[in-house]
Order: sequence, then structure tokens, then C-alpha cells
Amino acid sequence: MIKVPPYLKQGDTIAIICPSGFMPLDRMQTCIETLQQWDFNVVMGKTAGQQFNYFSGTDEERLDDLQSMLDDNTVQAIYCGRGGYGLSRIIDRINFQKFIEHPKWIIGYSDITLLHTHIFSNLQIATLHAPMAGAFNEMEKNAMYIQSVLDSLSGIKQSYTVTSHPNNRPGICEGQLVGGNLSLLAHVIGSSSDINTKNKILFIEDIGEYKYNIDRMLMQLKRAGKLKELSGLIVGKFTDIKDTTIPFGQDIYELIADKVYEYEYPVCFDFPVGHVPENFALKVGVKFQLKLTDENVNLSEAFDRSITQY
Repeated sequence: MIKVPPYLKQGDTIAIICPSGFMPLDRMQTCIETLQQWDFNVVMGKTAGQQFNYFSGTDEERLDDLQSMLDDNTVQAIYCGRGGYGLSRIIDRINFQKFIEHPKWIIGYSDITLLHTHIFSNLQIATLHAPMAGAFNEMEKNAMYIQSVLDSLSGIKQSYTVTSHPNNRPGICEGQLVGGNLSLLAHVIGSSSDINTKNKILFIEDIGEYKYNIDRMLMQLKRAGKLKELSGLIVGKFTDIKDTTIPFGQDIYELIADKVYEYEYPVCFDFPVGHVPENFALKVGVKFQLKLTDENVNLSEAFDRSITQY
């Protein structure tokens, strides 16, 4: 049974924090102004614009900032400024008790995938995989995808239709939507943040990886049984992919298709999610229907009797 945090209304408060990598405060300004234009109050966490080496503060500072926003009942959503790396250094020390009592939307992607998987697996509370603060700096290019954040937080049912990709495997399936950054999905295997993917629709994306490493991470998921009993697979954007001096020999979608060749579930390639401007907000943990035809792909929220809406 998935629990869905209350949807936001005008005047609600969104906190912006950076629980992982450093991000300059001026890079968040357009995001702040846009949230305010949407009639939300915005409060800034102590880690917003703060830097300690690579991170947006020491482990203790980042933990304290995230914990305080999880515990603050006047905050209705937590917007992560950026990803990078750092959540795995603090995830096991977070106390989710007040968050369980008063769920709120956790928003972000990339390293924030760890929060999505941890909360889904341990708490069965929905979260929002979505563009972060930097995406607002190119509003004209990103308008449709930024709007998907507002629509999602406001309670509008998600439904996205995109053109079919030649590598797609057509079909229809339903299941809870889980996933995120491939590197993080491989990283959490065997930990308390691991996810059960059986009968789920899994989505994956990544950036800046070598092809052989993507192959290795997918083999890790496959050997751990994460790809065997899916309801469906959504392959998002894989950007800035690198190859070795001796070529790997496959493009990225061929590489991924090989890993799921023996399975029969629908597979969608090149869906607009990932480290790109074309990055739709997706509700992690919520039940979706994925429908693939030769012409297009539709991903939309499905009716779910088991949802608990706060």
C-alpha cells in the first residue's frame, strides 16, 4: 500500500536544500522566483549555497538540514537543489519518524535517487523524481517539463505521450513506478535502500559513464534479479556516454536491449527522463500504466485502490 503525501495548495511552503553536492546560491534564484510565482512560500535550508569541499556542507551539516526540514510541520515539500554525491554518507542516520506521521513531497533526481529508493522500500511513501533547481534557469526550453513539476505537486494526474522509438518492444503493462539513476540503483543493491522490482515498472537513466561500466551496472541488476520479473522497463536518457580506446561495439540502447532480450515485458527507449532538459516529473511508488504501440508511448497514472491519500 503506497501512501501519497498531501498535494500542495497556494500558500504552502517548499524548502530548498542541498543534501549532496555543492550548488551556488545564484544558480537557484530562478527556481526560487518561479516557486514564488506559483504562489508557494519558499524557505532556504542552511546547505543552499554552502560549500565544504565537493559537498554542500559537512556530513553533519547536510544531515541536520535534511532532518530539520523532514521534521518541520510547516514545510509541505522539500526541493533538492542538485544531486552529485553525498546522500549515501548520511542516509542511515536520518530519522523518518515525523516524516512518517506527516509525509511531504521529496523532489529531485540523480543522487536523490537514493532517497526515492530508501523511502519507497522502507516507508512506502510516494516521492517525486523531477527536475531540480538548475533546470529552471532555462525556462523557455524546459517549459513543458517544469510545468510537469507544478502539475504533479498540485495533484494533476500524470500522463505523458511521446513518439515511439525503433528499439521499443510494444505492449501494455501496469505496476508501481520505481527507479532513477542507474549508478544509484546499482549502488543500493544489498543495502537497506534496495528495492524490490518484481511486478514494477522500472525506469533508468544516467550521465557521463563509460559503456562498459553501464554494461557492468546492468549486469549487477540482472544478477541480483532486478530485471527478471519486471512489469515493464523505461529507458530514459543516457547522456555524455564515453567509450574506451578499444570500442565497446554497441550503442547504448543495443547494450541495454541485450540485457533484457530474454524477457517478454514491454520496453520503452529514449523516454524524456534524465540529465537533460527533457525531464518529466515522475511519481515514484505510484501505480502507472505503460502502453507502447508502433506509433507512440503513453505513461499515465493508473487507478489504484490501495493508495492512501493524506
